[in-house]
Amino acid sequence: MCGIAGLIRTDVASQDLPDIIAGMLDRISHRGPDGLGTVVGDDWALGTARLAIIDPKDGIQPMTDAGGRFWLAYNGEIYNYRELRSELEAHGAVFHTQCDTEVLLAAWLHWGAECLPRLNGGFAFALYDRRDRRLVLARDRFGKRPLFYARHGNALLFASEMKAFLAVPGFVFTQDPGQLASILGVWTPLPDQSGFASISAQPMGEWMSVDADGRMEHHAYAPLRFADGPAPASEAEAMALIRQRLEQSVRLRLRSDVEVGVYLSGGIDSAIVARLTTDISGRPPATFSVTFDDASLDESPEQQAVAAALGTRHHALRIAGAHIAEACPQAVYHAEMPAFRSAFIPMFLLSRLTRDNGIKVILSGEGADEAFLGYDLFKETLLRGAWDGMDEDSRRQRIARLYPHLGHYGPQEVAALTGLYQQFSTERMPGLFSHELRFQNGRFSARLLKDKADPFAAITALMADNDGLKGLSPVQRAQWLEYKTLLPGYLLSTQGDRPALAHGVENRCPFLDQSVIDAASSINLRFDDGYDEKRLLRRAFADDLPASVVNKRKFPYRAPDADAFAAARPDYLELVQSETELAKLPFIDAAFARRLSTKVLKSPAGEISTKENQTFLFLLSITLLHRFFVSREGVPGHDVGRPRPPVMRAVDLRGQP
Repeated sequence: MCGIAGLIRTDVASQDLPDIIAGMLDRISHRGPDGLGTVVGDDWALGTARLAIIDPKDGIQPMTDAGGRFWLAYNGEIYNYRELRSELEAHGAVFHTQCDTEVLLAAWLHWGAECLPRLNGGFAFALYDRRDRRLVLARDRFGKRPLFYARHGNALLFASEMKAFLAVPGFVFTQDPGQLASILGVWTPLPDQSGFASISAQPMGEWMSVDADGRMEHHAYAPLRFADGPAPASEAEAMALIRQRLEQSVRLRLRSDVEVGVYLSGGIDSAIVARLTTDISGRPPATFSVTFDDASLDESPEQQAVAAALGTRHHALRIAGAHIAEACPQAVYHAEMPAFRSAFIPMFLLSRLTRDNGIKVILSGEGADEAFLGYDLFKETLLRGAWDGMDEDSRRQRIARLYPHLGHYGPQEVAALTGLYQQFSTERMPGLFSHELRFQNGRFSARLLKDKADPFAAITALMADNDGLKGLSPVQRAQWLEYKTLLPGYLLSTQGDRPALAHGVENRCPFLDQSVIDAASSINLRFDDGYDEKRLLRRAFADDLPASVVNKRKFPYRAPDADAFAAARPDYLELVQSETELAKLPFIDAAFARRLSTKVLKSPAGEISTKENQTFLFLLSITLLHRFFVSREGVPGHDVGRPRPPVMRAVDLRGQP
């Protein structure tokens, strides 16, 4: 795992390039604390900050081919690199290291872009062709690893994190109200969005090339698929298939020359990963969890039950609201995106604990709910789609099954839900039927902006431009939206990659393997009606895990939100309360923002609605991002006492053909 950065076609003086690329890497060196590497040409430069996981001694980057034509800066892991290496050796390739970086370079030299669908991993890379003066940028199929690019005069900049651009002379960050409107509405950036004008995210499952004249070409190599395929003939076969695919996926993700740990959330997904890790490796792993003072958020009993059953070396981090408020600015700086809840902040703190315990690689359960229909969203879509054809008793029975974890719901709440489902039983937003209920909160959040343009215009256009959606069922469309929005835009980034790599920890997700997703697609809604959440997944591992975890329904991971800031009253809250500070963001409706923040910070927590809480977190993170990136004030630095990574490679090709 690494951080990569670079620029091409720049007209700055060539003598300045070594300092510029060094400065870019310095901004993202938290991603790769084991060593820095650069290569500099007359009008281009690449750099890597390396987190050494596979072949720590010889896998130094940037890496070149035997002729010195191609230079690769690579962030990530290709889990099936051994199989690809054997295949390439059969074609005559000769390898000098044991690392997956060299396999990726050889794969591109042999297959070109056709190698990309063969890669099973989480990655982003930049490959520069010195002869043709051509750059290739590519990203993995699920968006596990970030990659951003930006025009800067005639130059093109790119980096794993946008903060690298802070080191480029003359580069200006400007928040984009149009993108912010979409982010507020949809809860998360769309695949190409960054939240800043002139900066784009490389979409997942795509690659792009930039030629010597600066022309860009964009290509998709891994469109999302939900291959129904031949379904297993029985539930027993279905459960065996699930176990086989997940075991294979975990086995691949345990390939590492350093120890691999597991995050335990308290739910079934991470428990399965921990169980398989123990079985495959032959010894219990180190496990890590966050717990909360607030009992309504805490899952420590289930975490401890799994740790005890497997005999893991368990580490728990207790989180109070004060910890959330204290760590928020630094966590937002690393996240780089507006956030609608605070749950990423405990993950930022947990990754520091993980690093301090000597663990560089962690497995987690992300992706399971998207593949196996674990969210209420999917059940709600089923119910709303069938609503008009059901009688009143059937509707009430389905609502009761839909929310079994909400035992306090009485007749009044059921009546309110019945009215809500009646209201949303037919599609209002083309292509977005499954998410219309969720987007109501987003519609409220969009009121933060002065410009009241449609916050759903961008996602509506994204749906309209995708012909592959036409044959999907409503539930599969809901999955498609999750895989394209909340999963890569928040769960894998703000709550995943960014807080982990802030402390040099690489996260791997066994449920985000195409073979696992294919297996899930072949069994979803084949042996049940979808209301018994992840039934076959639970049954497949029922004999291997504590019953309290197997039988536990989905418990959404949450952390203290607005009430944490109201109690702690950190100084930076002036950003959302001061007329002077809010005036620095001319696109914000300052009057609405001040009314909202005043209510949230002064009212009892029970009087703050979900949409108000969500909107307050959005407002706070947007103002912090403005301070750090636009105004460049109080930018958090490196952890106190942490040395800069050593320079492991510095290649100077200036003046050479």
